[in-house]
Amino acid sequence: MKRVVVFGAGLVVRAHVRYLLDHGFAVTVASRTVSKAEAILDGHPNGTPLAFDIARDADRLGPIIADHDLAVSLLPWQYHPKVARACLDRGRHMVTTSYVKDEMAALDAEARAKGIVLLNELGVDPGIDHMTAMKVIHRVQAEGGEITTFQSYCGGLPAPEANDNPLGYKFSWSPRGVLLAGLNNARYKRYGKVVEVPGRELFDHIRKVDVVIEGVPTELEGYPNRDSMPYTETYGIDPRDVMFRGTLRNPGWCPTMKQVARLGWLGTEELTGLEGRTFADLTARLVGAPGTASLRGNVAAHLGVDASGPEIATMEWLGLLGPDPLPGPTAPVDILTARMLEKMSYGKNERDMLVLQHTFMAEYPDRREHITSTMVDFGIPGGDSSMNRTVGLPAAVGVRLILEGRFTRPGVIVPVMPELYEPALAELERLGIHFTEEVRTAPPV
Repeated sequence: MKRVVVFGAGLVVRAHVRYLLDHGFAVTVASRTVSKAEAILDGHPNGTPLAFDIARDADRLGPIIADHDLAVSLLPWQYHPKVARACLDRGRHMVTTSYVKDEMAALDAEARAKGIVLLNELGVDPGIDHMTAMKVIHRVQAEGGEITTFQSYCGGLPAPEANDNPLGYKFSWSPRGVLLAGLNNARYKRYGKVVEVPGRELFDHIRKVDVVIEGVPTELEGYPNRDSMPYTETYGIDPRDVMFRGTLRNPGWCPTMKQVARLGWLGTEELTGLEGRTFADLTARLVGAPGTASLRGNVAAHLGVDASGPEIATMEWLGLLGPDPLPGPTAPVDILTARMLEKMSYGKNERDMLVLQHTFMAEYPDRREHITSTMVDFGIPGGDSSMNRTVGLPAAVGVRLILEGRFTRPGVIVPVMPELYEPALAELERLGIHFTEEVRTAPPV
């Protein structure tokens, strides 16, 4: 029986682990909080919970990996290179769901020389987005066409019936990561020109995105997701008009988070003097106001927005202008994370939703095609969330393909090759994660 060690026991681990157990693998879940690992394994005879903290137990990492055939890192991204290093030293394969950073990319030559697969970016975004995009791109290229426009949007959102707060969002993913992503710089191409976006201007680049959700035309908001331009090389395309990867949110999130960021609520520096203070006190401090008596007006004047507008109203709903005592953390982003988790978590039987949509313009000698490829996936009430399934299952399928010898290409890999994405997408389709595709044809220009 092949043995897999999964590092991490967070929000997206359960579906991943259960798939591996259901397909005959022995799975160790190594977590700082062993009770979380035990809950995920639920007493399965081939499951082993293990207490492990990579920040404190680095000397145990290598021996743990050596005792398994493959390691899956579902830890925070900064730990992936450490896991990869230990895998290379002990001749073991590795799978992650995170973006390839420079430190990981630097291991490619060694992995290829040793015949080790370090498979990255195999979640939903990145992951399913790569695989479904490449399926269309390779088909267009095989038919003699050229991609002139590529746009891709993805977002984890509440299902329509669970969308009941003014931010239009609930947390099915790392809350702190979601918030800090609102500070990322971005870069994309539109109308043939590359656009550079400083993080402070991220939410100024919002576009309306139309998606049909359970038969209902729905307007979402999309904004840039990091640097889109390297994907011209990853995908083997060079669109002359548009190259854009973005994040989807319900209306309400982007304008409010723009102002929250401007206030300094996404700051990561730990502050002093917060003992006994309230949310209103901290907001007044961030604004530089002398007190909280006219805080609404002071915040509005500081931001240059209407004091009776939706952004200020949403901050009030969150309690950022109110008298509640601050929680334990001292960095503003961590305080905000705690408050948002309190007010914006899913109820027991509420569904989340993953929306992923690609649009392409393809030109052929005899025609043009406008191609839309869309996935709308829902969580299971009382069961796995859609985020859990769409992040965890692709990685689990990748583990299975490697350990069954069906994918053997060594190196630092992302899932853009047919020998990986074709069987992976077929298996995800069997598991109920599927795309619908629409093609509209027009005469050539």
